[in-house]
Amino acid sequence: MEEVPQKIDFAGEESKILKYWDDIKAFETSVKMSEGKPEYSFYDGPPFATGLPHYGHILAGTIKDTITRYAHQTGHHVERRFGWDCHGLPIEFEIDKLHGVRTKEDVLKMGIPTYNQHCRSIVMKYSHEWEIVVNRMGRWIDMKNNYKTMDTPFMESVWWVFQELFKKDLVYQGFKVMPYSIGCTTPLSNFEASSNYKDVSDPACVVSFQTLDDEKVSILAWTTTPWTLPSNLALTVNPKMEYIKINDIKRNQIFILGKNRTSILYKSDKEYTVLETMKGTDLIGKKYVPMFPYFASDANMGGFVVIGGDFVTDDSGTGIVHTAPAYGEDDFNVCIANGVISRDQFKRPILNSVDANGCFTSDVTDFAGMMVKDAETTKQISIYLKNKGRMVNSANLVHSYPYCWRSDTPLIYKAVGSWFVRVESIRDKLLANNDKTYWVPDFVKEKRFANWLKNATDWAVSRNRYWGTPIPLWISEDGEEVVVIGSIDELERLSGVRVTDLHRESIDHITIPSQKGKGTLRRIEDVFDCWFESGSMPYAQQHYPFENKDKFEKIFPAHFIAEGLDQTRGWFYTLLVLSTALFDKPPFQNLIVNGLVLAADGKKMSKRLKNYPDPMEVVSKVGADSLRLYLINSPVVRAETLKFQEKGVQDMIKDVFLPWFNAYRFFVQNCLRFEKATNTTFQPDIKVALASENVMDKWILASCQSLIAFVRAEMAAYRLYTVVPKLVRFIEDLTNWFVRLNRKRLKGSNGDADCLAALNILYEVLMTICIAMGPFTPFFTEYMYQNLKKALPKEKQMDSVHYVMFPEPIQEAFNTRIEEAISRMQVVIELGRAARDRRTKPIKFPLKEFMVITENQQYLADLESLKSYILEELNIQNIVLTSDEGSFVVVTAEADNKRLGARLKNDFKKISPLISKLTNEQLREFQKTQTIDILGHELTSEDLKIIRKYNGETTNSEPSGNEEILTVLDLTVDSALYEKGLARELINRVQRLRKKSGLTFDDPVSMFYHTKEAELKTAIENNNDYIKETILFNLQFSETTSPSNSFATEIVSIVKDNDAEIYFLKN
Repeated sequence: MEEVPQKIDFAGEESKILKYWDDIKAFETSVKMSEGKPEYSFYDGPPFATGLPHYGHILAGTIKDTITRYAHQTGHHVERRFGWDCHGLPIEFEIDKLHGVRTKEDVLKMGIPTYNQHCRSIVMKYSHEWEIVVNRMGRWIDMKNNYKTMDTPFMESVWWVFQELFKKDLVYQGFKVMPYSIGCTTPLSNFEASSNYKDVSDPACVVSFQTLDDEKVSILAWTTTPWTLPSNLALTVNPKMEYIKINDIKRNQIFILGKNRTSILYKSDKEYTVLETMKGTDLIGKKYVPMFPYFASDANMGGFVVIGGDFVTDDSGTGIVHTAPAYGEDDFNVCIANGVISRDQFKRPILNSVDANGCFTSDVTDFAGMMVKDAETTKQISIYLKNKGRMVNSANLVHSYPYCWRSDTPLIYKAVGSWFVRVESIRDKLLANNDKTYWVPDFVKEKRFANWLKNATDWAVSRNRYWGTPIPLWISEDGEEVVVIGSIDELERLSGVRVTDLHRESIDHITIPSQKGKGTLRRIEDVFDCWFESGSMPYAQQHYPFENKDKFEKIFPAHFIAEGLDQTRGWFYTLLVLSTALFDKPPFQNLIVNGLVLAADGKKMSKRLKNYPDPMEVVSKVGADSLRLYLINSPVVRAETLKFQEKGVQDMIKDVFLPWFNAYRFFVQNCLRFEKATNTTFQPDIKVALASENVMDKWILASCQSLIAFVRAEMAAYRLYTVVPKLVRFIEDLTNWFVRLNRKRLKGSNGDADCLAALNILYEVLMTICIAMGPFTPFFTEYMYQNLKKALPKEKQMDSVHYVMFPEPIQEAFNTRIEEAISRMQVVIELGRAARDRRTKPIKFPLKEFMVITENQQYLADLESLKSYILEELNIQNIVLTSDEGSFVVVTAEADNKRLGARLKNDFKKISPLISKLTNEQLREFQKTQTIDILGHELTSEDLKIIRKYNGETTNSEPSGNEEILTVLDLTVDSALYEKGLARELINRVQRLRKKSGLTFDDPVSMFYHTKEAELKTAIENNNDYIKETILFNLQFSETTSPSNSFATEIVSIVKDNDAEIYFLKN
């Protein structure tokens, strides 16, 4: 092994490792090495390359990389293939902005071939930047052999998927109200429409509809979308609700509205007189005068009538709903149910009064060409209503309203002709297949996703757009003959035309002769919703079923996928719909759902606000491993939100990587010292490690096996949120406990044999943790492995740590008894340190006594066997272990009031005072049994918390404790101990100067100190032997300050500020 430098530049070393991986083709080699092993299939959800990767992408990528690296290291062949989403609104929207495209006419004027070529040119705009980021984060995935949704083989498989659905009668053409993006001139799926809500202020109007049979009577309706009033076809009442006819005294008008809804207009019942009370059923069938004249003739088709609908409530509005079937889902359904419209009336003008650009058509003469959601349109409609005497009341309402996720413009609901995939008919199968999958965390599957599936509606998969996979439907002019094409070969066979590209510009002109004498069949204009393409990804990335049939069927469903919580109604959903429809199988077996990464202030990360640091700037400062570990050691892997803090990433260096590096460096340093001192070569031998009788050796080796067993079990359950904290905690145990408590042994102070045992233990643990942490922190583990492996025989050395299989626990090294004992020792030491901190007694000052009180005899026996460590760590002279709780401890109980109050209801008031009166004997019995009966109610350890208090004086003592033990630190300082504390402080300064000067602990130098502080000089003289034993050299007193030939010198503060100087001279 080579000497390790004193300092490390983590980011710099990572750059070297990236080059090393490139040189040895590490990823490609690892995949090749695993050929023939059991397949572990993984699907990578395709992102768009029109934007740069952000922390959400990096998080999901890190989770995917960690799991797939682990799968490889546990003996699987893992193909990892990157994919790109290339079609759809995100691309088109960029082109529309770039070229000023607003309408369909603009596209046709430009020409679809030109428009699509523009789209194609920007699809991979940031692919190079993506490659840089993915590579820099240490993610191993094949980005060269990627799949793209715009590639012909992918698109052909999408055609096959659609044809299969059509054959199963799961495709139909319908007329349906859908969320519609004016900004992108296309309908959206329900799951797309639910992703971007904003609080907005909209007009809220009460308007009156004059009844046909009595011009003095008007029916009142309330609306927040006055732009839909020109398309009104009905008024809907609840048949079971009560309504009233009133005389408005101030307005001198007669109105009909819900009996419980008078508050919408009136503050007092003195403002009106009730003329008549009626049921909703009494109003059904009543006709009224159209508010606008544009579609008055629709009265002959059953329009402008009161109808019944159960969705009408009396908790808002007037209890009567203005119903425009083309612009509301409930409106559409209730009008269908009451025969006001039918599904085949695609071209009825009143159902098409708003065009594709969100503007009124020429039929709406007063407002033709006006954008329906513009404030000016609302204003003009309001003026019209006032002039006609139909505006009864108007106000503004702040409410949550859906916006387009891409253009960020308000959506409208609009009836459109579309092609649908039947989802409602397969809901039960969707739920059954969802039950076969395993999600982390499971509540997302059980609650959020299952609830979405229970209410899933038919999926509109057609988009009246241009850059996408064209829907392969060729239809006769009368719509009677429909041909669905499932492949390029089939298209050639039926049309006589062979194509190599499937975009619109390549196939729109192709016609198919009718088989039924209906002339020529032409392709419909629509393309697929891009979610249909990403949902087809398992099949299309393999060009299934045209190629890789056996391969696909072997690895489907995928073993694992991972994406963010926002994909619950996106990719996770479309994957499940298509796999269920095609094969009645779930598309994946295991899924990790990550939460959202927000800015530090809890807001969405925004380039405009610049409220987050650039990911690559963070990585360039502290390295990718720190960012990886920060992200996957946070609540975000449990689908919770993470408020990103750059300090948190930096703390990973301070709290994890630097201590880990120092432990590794300390090992190598002492290994090289051992080799030099014994004139031997260190060769790790697990038999030597297992033979060690040292309790700390047994503990760290046993802990290491427990860790490996735990990681294997938890990773099998995909619980990163339990695995990573455990790994980090082990590194802390290794660095802050094992190495620190065994420094002298590792330096050889107990002889060569003991030193060799300690070195073997430390090597075994460092190498094991190095391999185990490989999937999580791939760079730093590679850095250490490249040096640590040099101690192994040549045949056991691998080119990369990532070629090494994940360790199996060593059964004979397990020792839960020792693990428990050390854990108890750690608790006691931490309680002692906390007591020192509270009373400002630094560890450098020795104290006389530390008492531990517990009735648990095994606990005391464990501490007795480890008391030398406790004495040293707490810098105390004596430890008293006693089970005499009666003399020192008062036990009380603290109730969980919230829990007990909810469970016991009124009885809690009777029980609460009795809890505070429980005796020591009762509480000690409760500690043993974990239950106690009070007034017939059984209370458990979940209801009561035991509080242990010290009953002695605390002027010169400091108690600490938990539910099981109480510790008492004696704060009395004695002069001999005080002097030893000063000596320890000086040793500390000498060691620091030694390190600062680049000296190893055995470099021969002469060490001197100078001080005028008599108290300090006496303390050093009285502890000369102790000092020499620690620093291995005499520390000599000098009457003068450091001479000019000093090798190193430093002014230090021990008793007072700057009261001593230490310096070294070369021998």
